[in-house]
Amino acid sequence: MEIKAYYLFVLALLSVYILSTFFQRKRKQANQNPGFSSYPIIGTLPEFLINRHRFLDWSTEVLLRSPTHTAVMHRPINIHGVITANPLNVEYMLKTKFDNFPKGTQFITFLQDLLGHGIFNSDGDHWRTQRKTASYEFNTRSLRHFVMETVMGEIRTRLIPLLEEATEKNRSLDLQNILERFAFDNICTVAFNVDPGCLSGDGTINNKFMEAFEDAGTLSAGRFLSVSESLIKLKKVLNVGTERRLKESVAIVHEFADKIIKSRMENLDNKDEERHDLLSRFMVIQESPEYLRDIIINFILAGRDTTSSALSWFFWLIASNQTAEDKILKEIKTIRFRHGKNVGESLDLDELREMNYLHASISEAMRLYPPVPIDTKECLEDDVMPDGTFVGKGWFATYHAFAMGRMREIWGEDCCDYKPERWIDEINGSYKPENPFKFPVFHAGPRMCLGREMAYIQMKSIAAAVLERFHVDVQDKNTCPEMLLSMTLRMKNGLPFKVRVRHHLEE
Repeated sequence: MEIKAYYLFVLALLSVYILSTFFQRKRKQANQNPGFSSYPIIGTLPEFLINRHRFLDWSTEVLLRSPTHTAVMHRPINIHGVITANPLNVEYMLKTKFDNFPKGTQFITFLQDLLGHGIFNSDGDHWRTQRKTASYEFNTRSLRHFVMETVMGEIRTRLIPLLEEATEKNRSLDLQNILERFAFDNICTVAFNVDPGCLSGDGTINNKFMEAFEDAGTLSAGRFLSVSESLIKLKKVLNVGTERRLKESVAIVHEFADKIIKSRMENLDNKDEERHDLLSRFMVIQESPEYLRDIIINFILAGRDTTSSALSWFFWLIASNQTAEDKILKEIKTIRFRHGKNVGESLDLDELREMNYLHASISEAMRLYPPVPIDTKECLEDDVMPDGTFVGKGWFATYHAFAMGRMREIWGEDCCDYKPERWIDEINGSYKPENPFKFPVFHAGPRMCLGREMAYIQMKSIAAAVLERFHVDVQDKNTCPEMLLSMTLRMKNGLPFKVRVRHHLEE
């Protein structure tokens, strides 16, 4: 029944599309008329339907040919919005007119089943309270050291043994999956003082949660690419299709989070237990299980999906860039020699901070493949962007970090090349940070990511430990993995690879 109705709906749209095309035969070619192609009544819907499976590439192509790298999109049922890759517009949205561009009702509604009213899915006072609490904790020295301890422990006891076993058995693994399991164990320990044991292979129940979390994220993100919000509501009421799958996945995610909260509540009176985790601080100000559940799920999303996405693309890029890999290895060797450490000994925070080229290499990977490739806001009142683009009340306003990494006006003629050197100061060799509105990978303005330093600690620790011990042989290093637009930018079929021990360890 649902399938027949869907095909009738598509047939009707195609009919309107054919009529619209007939009346616009003399329309100029797309490269002469920048922006999304728009037709009477149905707006950009035909092209949207044709290209939504490759939304990132399609929208990037449109923005590249737009004079100010901004385009207006109109779809039926009063859906209007602006997509931009212009740094001036990004700064205007995220900082200058921050209050006029909140997350908005539609964004929050689409993600509410999974994220509830957590820090990444809330506005106003609700967001400010969570932000203030998290900000205090992220700025403590104890948390930084706790993060470092946790990461190094996971690398030493789980990641390295797993890769060593793979070399002995000449076994192929999925690097994306390994990184996601590592990040999941890590964020759960740091944020909730709970070790799921997914990477060690003894976390079968929690692996089920991870699969459910991935499905819930992909299905929630898919709502933004739906034909209409009405169709989503209908499927939700009837409990069919993707909405049924989403409901089932979210139930598993909630069950996992509720178990953590129940366990922590039972041990709340244990004054002898030293608590460094984030959940403990939130429990002091709010004991509502639902509120705490939202906190947990939001931090899992931030700590697991973003770093694993960034590192997956980093390792794929490094696999076909021998020069960059050699420079990373030379830097690690120099720093170890300077501090009198051998391969295998844990690195500390100061040593990681000295790794400028590694920092640059990871940043360059995120420039080309940002973990959060697009982010959407809602315009509260009529506004005009710095480039002159009008944004109406109730319109969505999206900044496109993926497209920004491919703009010659922003990054130069070699913008599509993987070039870590663009982040290095030519005079002193230090890491050269970029304007966050030009490189909004960690967001920017009042909602700038609090966990940026934690993310780099984790990513640099993993990259250094793996690269100095192993050759990472990606199976198809010259073909870009198919992109999956979920809550973050993932590789649709994972990243198959094999590892070989480096010669200096075999001697």
